[in-house]
Amino acid sequence: MSDIIHLLPDSIANQIAAGEVIQRPASVVKELVENAVDAGATEIQLIVKDAGRTLIQVIDNGKGMSPTDARMAFERHATSKIKSADDLFSLSTMGFRGEALPSIASVAHVELRSKRHEDELGTCIKIAGSKVESQEMTACASGSNFAVRNIFFNVPARRKFLKGNDTEKRNILTELERIALVHPEIEFCFVDNDVEALRFPETNLRQRIVHVMGKSFNQQLIPVEIDTALVKIHGFVGKPESARKTRTQQFFFVNGRYMRHPYFAKAVSNAFEPLIIPGENPNFFLYLEVAPDTIDVNIHPTKTEIKFENEQAIWQIISAIVKEALGRSNETPSIDFNTADSVDIPIFDPSREAVQPQVRVDPAYNPFHSARSGGSSYQSSRPRFDWEHLYKGFEEKPDDEDDSSEAATHLPSSVGQERMENGMEQSRLNMDGGDSVGIHFQYKNSYVFTSVKSGLMMIDQHRAHICVLFYRFIDQIRRNNGISQRVLFPEIVEFSASEAAMIPYIADDLQAIGFELATLGNNTFSISGVPAEIGQSNPVELIRDIVHKSIDTGSDVKEEIQESVALSIASSSAISYGQKLSDEEMAQLVNQLFATPTPNFTPDGRTVISILKDTEIAKLFR
Repeated sequence: MSDIIHLLPDSIANQIAAGEVIQRPASVVKELVENAVDAGATEIQLIVKDAGRTLIQVIDNGKGMSPTDARMAFERHATSKIKSADDLFSLSTMGFRGEALPSIASVAHVELRSKRHEDELGTCIKIAGSKVESQEMTACASGSNFAVRNIFFNVPARRKFLKGNDTEKRNILTELERIALVHPEIEFCFVDNDVEALRFPETNLRQRIVHVMGKSFNQQLIPVEIDTALVKIHGFVGKPESARKTRTQQFFFVNGRYMRHPYFAKAVSNAFEPLIIPGENPNFFLYLEVAPDTIDVNIHPTKTEIKFENEQAIWQIISAIVKEALGRSNETPSIDFNTADSVDIPIFDPSREAVQPQVRVDPAYNPFHSARSGGSSYQSSRPRFDWEHLYKGFEEKPDDEDDSSEAATHLPSSVGQERMENGMEQSRLNMDGGDSVGIHFQYKNSYVFTSVKSGLMMIDQHRAHICVLFYRFIDQIRRNNGISQRVLFPEIVEFSASEAAMIPYIADDLQAIGFELATLGNNTFSISGVPAEIGQSNPVELIRDIVHKSIDTGSDVKEEIQESVALSIASSSAISYGQKLSDEEMAQLVNQLFATPTPNFTPDGRTVISILKDTEIAKLFR
């Protein structure tokens, strides 16, 4: 019997390695831009076509390579960054494994033009599927020019599973922004389908954050800085009022490298805990510098996870310095003298005649004409409907259970869709019995209690309203029949480039619900219309939450994005905890809740209803 174990060809081995390192076009961008940073570039240009499917090109003005180095760079484990195992613990560069370029060359057509500053001619090398097609001398600019075409051309299964262009472009922008945030001394330019989409000029750290995240961040940043024997920390945290429901604006960088670290993120959240609403997350941009031999960056293919030797001590330092920065910011307002595009404050001219404001009084107006006792903003901010006929069936005790079941099954639906028969008997929770059916009372202005046949039903009013609004908004999206309410003065909302890339993908859904958005350029949009049912919600914050949560879904499936949009608006527009409801409003909320397909849980799986059974109540008094 012959031997069966054999070495794989380099081309196949490189494709296997590429599966770990190169997962999508954004992975290519990350590796090539990091190489440009390591080469000492001060200007980096990124050019993509068709979200990287057709072309990914990175041009830099760094050191460049000799003809021999240019050829050797595509060999497996060939690198200029380390020479021994000990060098792994004194890394000062982004790359060190020598895996990126051979992995890229194994799944794409690659052309490299590179020239050192001291050379008269450069070299041009072409590789496809790990095979060198040609190498020749050429005239080119100093630095390196990588052009990667037709990614995954020889791995059709991988190419087929790439997501839509909007999603892949957003992933590319996310990688570029992470690198730009840690290197404000480098100018970055992004060209998308032959159009310059963004440019980050060389600047200081604060202004780089503002350029990447939007001008609104300039007034939200609180500086943080400390130098200890274990770690040196500098950067910024956002003010408590700028906290978001998602973590998309939380950034840690260690020794110039972006990383994810939930444990350290918890340290920042711990410092913000008394100052922000539960469920919201602070924004931060924290840059840590530690001794290279106290961390291990070689534990993840993309190097986004890092092990720390003194993790607990650093956690305490992060929490303490953030608390100190927050306390200091409350006492001394910060002034940024480097602010670009600052607003000129008009100077008061005492020689000008003051114009007294005019007040118009309408003698026919009677504020008490339409007032309703015991009202609240929940009812007044929305159109009133006659829901009494919905409640009538609950107030009258039926003659038998068959009749009550039939009546309950035909409750009207506020979301315009029939309830599924399967499981509906259980979802009604036997609300056809009990001596006090039809009586609701509110506990701590947060929970609605009512008697049902099996015991005492407790309803979370905020989550119940989320259910009601979610199915209503989903129906509006799919029927495209949302009602828009024009705003008197359009609101302006600004995003980072990666966030703005999400807008075209959800624009139709936003319009279907009632939002009216217009592009102003530079990742800025105006909001001239909002859904009629969002009440007092801030439209700018609402749009931000929608975009962030849509990004967090990590999906380009339209139905999932639509559900994310509907859930974001429902969560922001729902009645809040602590809001007093009248008897009529509680009855209306309960009726609408049980007209939804899944009244027991919110769309994201949180409990809405809990029942304290009669037997459990009786046990309390034994």
